[in-house]
Amino acid sequence: MSQPRFLVSATVAALAAATLSACYVVPIDPRTGQPYPTPRDPSQPTSVAIVTPPASPAPPQPTVLSARLYPLNPQANKGGMLTAVVVDNNTGRGTFTLSYQGDALQGEASRVESGYAAFGRVHNEVLGANPQRSFSGRRGIANAYGAKGVNVQCEYLITGPTMGTGACLFSDGAKYQMHFGG
Repeated sequence: MSQPRFLVSATVAALAAATLSACYVVPIDPRTGQPYPTPRDPSQPTSVAIVTPPASPAPPQPTVLSARLYPLNPQANKGGMLTAVVVDNNTGRGTFTLSYQGDALQGEASRVESGYAAFGRVHNEVLGANPQRSFSGRRGIANAYGAKGVNVQCEYLITGPTMGTGACLFSDGAKYQMHFGG
């Protein structure tokens, strides 16, 4: 009776050995995801693998947004339609330039969060207070100053890759509506 029990034990042992004979545990280096080097057999030639790290991604290129400013009041009519340029450095900040009545105004543009408390003031002063106005899109503010003493404050909403709207108020009282895109 002991012979069949011996055969069962021998069969189980043989199956376990056959199953595990093809397995080899390879430790993986968690920093590289590659196996740790195995001990070298001195009778085998040595080879060296050179691994170059991946190139770091290029910094984002600035985005140039062109905006048209349309006059909304008699003071703005004196300046006519204007063109402004926003250079977005993709860092939340950029430059803002335009010409107004022969003066080159230069300044900066910044993205602001939806909770930015002052956003909406320029829209209300230029377009009139509207309790139903909603601001959807990426918000931004822009300011510029010229050598002749005129400055401008703008608020805008970017609603697409190069599209958006806004409002601008000049220190001389000129009011403009802004349109981005082509």
